Amino acid sequence: MKTSILAVFISISFISCQSNTVVSSEANMTTPINDSVLESAVIYEVNIRQYSKQGTFEAFTKDIPSLKDLGVKIIWLMPINPISKIKRKATDGSFTSDIADDVERKKYLGSYYSVSDYKAVNPEFGSKDDLKNLIETAHQNDIYVIIDWVPNHTGWDHPWIYAHPEWYTQNEQGDIIDPINPDTGKSWGWTDTADLNYDNTDMQNEMINDLIYWVENFNIDGYRMDVAHKVPPKFFNRAILELRKIKPLFMLAEAEQQDLFRNGFDMQYAWEGHHILNSIVKGTSNTKDFDVYINQQNNLLEATDFKMNFVTNHDENSWNGTVKERLGDASDMITTLVYSIPGMPLIYSGQEYDLNHRLKFFEKDSIPKTKGNTWDLLTKLGALKNTNPAFHGGKSSANYERLPTANDQVMAFRRTKDDAEIYFIGNLSNVNQTYSMNLEGTYRDLLKDTMITFDQDNIKLAPWEYHLVSKKSNE
Repeated sequence: MKTSILAVFISISFISCQSNTVVSSEANMTTPINDSVLESAVIYEVNIRQYSKQGTFEAFTKDIPSLKDLGVKIIWLMPINPISKIKRKATDGSFTSDIADDVERKKYLGSYYSVSDYKAVNPEFGSKDDLKNLIETAHQNDIYVIIDWVPNHTGWDHPWIYAHPEWYTQNEQGDIIDPINPDTGKSWGWTDTADLNYDNTDMQNEMINDLIYWVENFNIDGYRMDVAHKVPPKFFNRAILELRKIKPLFMLAEAEQQDLFRNGFDMQYAWEGHHILNSIVKGTSNTKDFDVYINQQNNLLEATDFKMNFVTNHDENSWNGTVKERLGDASDMITTLVYSIPGMPLIYSGQEYDLNHRLKFFEKDSIPKTKGNTWDLLTKLGALKNTNPAFHGGKSSANYERLPTANDQVMAFRRTKDDAEIYFIGNLSNVNQTYSMNLEGTYRDLLKDTMITFDQDNIKLAPWEYHLVSKKSNE
């Protein structure tokens, strides 16, 4: 679901996240996820339906070893649960029940976020054994797995609808309703879902039991919580404490709500930063706007809070356009920038293969599998993220220092940690730029593996040209 735009944890969750306990699965032993992993991780969002022609867990599992080439340490599975048939949506927003033609109706598979059973898997994707094999294969490749959870609402044929209607939000007539925008009092438009009532403690208890089920029986490593800002933070506090009694977990919130960090979450979305970068490419913002954003984040966030940075995800691709549509010739530069700033970078299914069409959201689609320019770039960036402390972006992030350039269209910053140091310098415009900065000497280009010499004045950059460099020859 689409949202707006990334704590000192209470002591018990902090201790849990730092644990060195070894958790066993049926096939292997794996070290629990920990802060060290988060510092250098790349996260990969997989859309199982669209990832392959088969659209199955099994087809994706075969490619898991290749994700290590991209520096991926965490796989985020979009919702794995069955999708409701009642009020199932078609691409035009209508319900499939209104489509008379049987063949036409069957091609619409519904929204992943209209869940009909929290403790089952979508049969289109395969079986629970197939999912277990996926998770075990990831663990064997030193990759952790989190699953997408939809806590704010369910589909209309979820068992709770019939057994416990009081677990849902109801109108004055006693009818269960879809989620409402509190600012307008009107529907968000998510009419294929029914809004859950978090005033009901019994519902909360059952939700926590269902969350525990996947940790205990499938050895998952955490959750991505859909529209987390619509659920009371105190619920997450309680739920995450219970989950972390089982094993350390990584928790990602689809939100930018600071008190979620205080209630158990490790990472949130960088929606605001993402939108600013899009605006810079459009020419409606510049580096000053990005500087304001970074400064605001420094004031809002605790030192251990961090965000997920991205150029695309399932919402952006399907509804707002592909990377090339939105970023054009700036794609490589913005991608490199996203990897270079504090936080954890995201890869969305197909991005690595230069996906250049909007994936259908309610129907079957597929992504290309030809490795090209973006695969090469993400491979290099992933290696840097995994191995160079200056790219650390988690709870002990590398220092970020903005460098003056005497030009609002040119971004430059320095990141340092321990004895590691990197510089990013980029022309964030579609015209030639000249800039000056206090940087001179010979540096190694970390992406081209060549040497580049800077002087201090009148340095020229072509449109969207950028440099990612290090002074140390061994980095």
